[in-house]
Amino acid sequence: MSNAALQYAATHTDQHLEHLKELIRIPSISGMSVHHPDVRRAAEWLANHLNTCIGFTNARVVEGIALPMVYAERLIDPAKPTVLVYGHFDVQPIDPIELWNTVPFEPTLVGDNLYARGAVDDKGPTMAALKALESLLATDGLHVNIKVLLEGEEESGGESISDYVAKHPTELACDYVLILDTGMVGKDIPTITHSLRGITYVEITAHGAAGDLHSGGYGGIAPNPLQALAWVLADLKGRDGRINLPGLYEMVRPLTPADKAILDRQSAERGPDMLAAAGLTSFPGEHQYSAMERMTSRPTFEVHGIIGGFIGEGSKTVIPAEAKAKVSLRLAPGQNSVKVFDILKQRVSELAPEGVTMEVVWLNGGEPLLLPLDAPVLKIAAAAYGAEFAAPVEYVRGGGSIPVAALFDSTLHAPSVMLGFGLPDDNVHAPNEKFHLPYYYAAIRSCIRFLTALGA
Repeated sequence: MSNAALQYAATHTDQHLEHLKELIRIPSISGMSVHHPDVRRAAEWLANHLNTCIGFTNARVVEGIALPMVYAERLIDPAKPTVLVYGHFDVQPIDPIELWNTVPFEPTLVGDNLYARGAVDDKGPTMAALKALESLLATDGLHVNIKVLLEGEEESGGESISDYVAKHPTELACDYVLILDTGMVGKDIPTITHSLRGITYVEITAHGAAGDLHSGGYGGIAPNPLQALAWVLADLKGRDGRINLPGLYEMVRPLTPADKAILDRQSAERGPDMLAAAGLTSFPGEHQYSAMERMTSRPTFEVHGIIGGFIGEGSKTVIPAEAKAKVSLRLAPGQNSVKVFDILKQRVSELAPEGVTMEVVWLNGGEPLLLPLDAPVLKIAAAAYGAEFAAPVEYVRGGGSIPVAALFDSTLHAPSVMLGFGLPDDNVHAPNEKFHLPYYYAAIRSCIRFLTALGA
């Protein structure tokens, strides 16, 4: 039934690429307030595109607590399965701009790679899912009910969509969720992610004196918030990679021997390439666990930035009054973001040295997700996805977080099918982000095959 849709996709590749480029040119950086009008512009562009090009008539911009979303639906038969197509159209900041080889928001084709911020995370894959719907609607028609929910806040916490899903479970009710926001383990290896880690992201602030102090007059007697922050961060995570938070590891759901065997195999197969891609010589951390187990199934503690004191040219002998650190914990299945935040907050308070007060502020978070490998919908997806590449599907656990996927699971009780089309060297969240363009078209065809098979 999908042959006509596949043919349509094949004859509209140029048009599909131009539409992707139009969306990419909108600098929809949700984490920067100056770009919030651009996030809204991207939402309006998508709603209009769904109505004028894809084949919907009711697509609309939905207001959120902070930033807008886009919703559309096409319901054909209550007896047929309903699929919620999710994606996000916001992107990461482009800094450091000097490391880009192309203009970040001017999509540039170099060989088979399309370079631009948002090309692979997540405008390219999201557009691929929409172009699959366009191909079906223009030819054979849909054989499943479709709901589309696109957000503009995924890269900055997802507060709006979390609130929307919680308040609209009936409107969003579905049997399955289709997400194209994960990656492939390597070229031409179709990859389905069946597990994701959660996240707790916080800001830790250390307060000392009422104002900055001269280190000649107060050095040796005044508390130094920067030094205090360094001590606390070092106490929270040892050099062996173990996180020193009471009760943290007791929450982790143990892996089965079969799970560990898969992760051991994937570590041996992927480890050398991952080292080379990142320019690393080793994987530090908990060496008693394989690299893939550490990356996907163990909690992590990472410091993303430290702010405070004098960082300008020259010298200034000042003891800062305040210092801050941005910190995240990735959470393994079984852990809970709020409970981990409470544990962290209590432990930071206990570790604060004399003369320094510590404040821990929640920035954002989300829960882990684990889907069983024997879920029937995964078998349908694997057959459709594998047919595109003429290769067996590799099932992986993802080290990253898609908080809304866990929300779909807990609120809508709908399993998420996560098909990956990004490559390990696509520079996600980094300068020179790219999307291997043949996989844009492969994603369109894979979604056509999957939705057709699901409807059958």
